[in-house]
Amino acid sequence: MGLEQRALRDCLGRFASGVTVVTTGDGSAVHGVTVSSFTSVSLSPPLVLVSLDRRSRGCGRLGECAAFGINVLAADQHGLALLFAGRADAPATGIRWEGDPAAPRLAGAVAHFTCVPWAAYDGGDHVLHVGEVVQFEALGGEPLVFSSGVLGGFRRPSGSAAWTGSLDGPAHGWAADFGALAATGKHV
Repeated sequence: MGLEQRALRDCLGRFASGVTVVTTGDGSAVHGVTVSSFTSVSLSPPLVLVSLDRRSRGCGRLGECAAFGINVLAADQHGLALLFAGRADAPATGIRWEGDPAAPRLAGAVAHFTCVPWAAYDGGDHVLHVGEVVQFEALGGEPLVFSSGVLGGFRRPSGSAAWTGSLDGPAHGWAADFGALAATGKHV
């Protein structure tokens, strides 16, 4: 039984994700591609993964590069997301580059990772590129979010309402919570 690809893609799109631009330089030019399939893999060693359509130019470039950058876009970088996704109606001006030309950083991104290739795996019609993080920087600001085919901002809840009653909340540490639960005889 085959799955209808468009319906599957729409269903997968219900999972909100951040928006990144994966960049690499070849000495004479900077290349970038918009990617929402980005995730952390490991802290030791520090590994991250991006998934690229194997037919894309970006996939080929990433397979040949010595280093690459992952730029987590800010909520106000909607135009850059469209530009690096290949949209003809996206504004091609105002791009400011920073950092190492082999793994260029986009100015204004909320975070940046510089990676060296670790491994590449067959992922069907995509290639899963795992990179070892050799440098990173969290720059602050609100991230750009992609969900159900729409780019938008992320609105943080006021106060700590999202964490109310959670053992994982920022006001609680695992050891303290489990110690308190053990003292009361309650089980999780």
